[in-house]
Amino acid sequence: MTQQQPVVVVGHVPTPRGRAALEHALAEAERRGARLVVVNSSRGDALVDEEYLQGDPLRRLHDELTVSGVPFELRQPVGRDVAEELADAVAETAAEVLVIGLRRRSAVGKLLMGSAAQRILLTVECPVLAVKGPPATTT
Repeated sequence: MTQQQPVVVVGHVPTPRGRAALEHALAEAERRGARLVVVNSSRGDALVDEEYLQGDPLRRLHDELTVSGVPFELRQPVGRDVAEELADAVAETAAEVLVIGLRRRSAVGKLLMGSAAQRILLTVECPVLAVKGPPATTT
């Protein structure tokens, strides 16, 4: 019986919180000797969804992942909720850990977690590493 390579799944969007999640996921995959599965999904129309990677940003991500030396798979599903897509990716790959980025929130906002993050935490069957994005800058 051959042992399957471990897997780290990360939810990625082109935002500071997505960048933080990707950096931590790459470090986790390298530390574990794991394959990285990057999920960048769009619930609706991918053509106008600013968080759905296309064109040059998609090529840059692919190049960055290639240069990292970590084996990876990039998934870009369209049409379903991100929590469902991440839960499916975790289940399909038997992931050891899921990495997600969280927005920094105000004191009141901390009482309520984002609905997508909450659904992810309640749905997936593996540990979740929740990474805070950098603090918001004020002008």
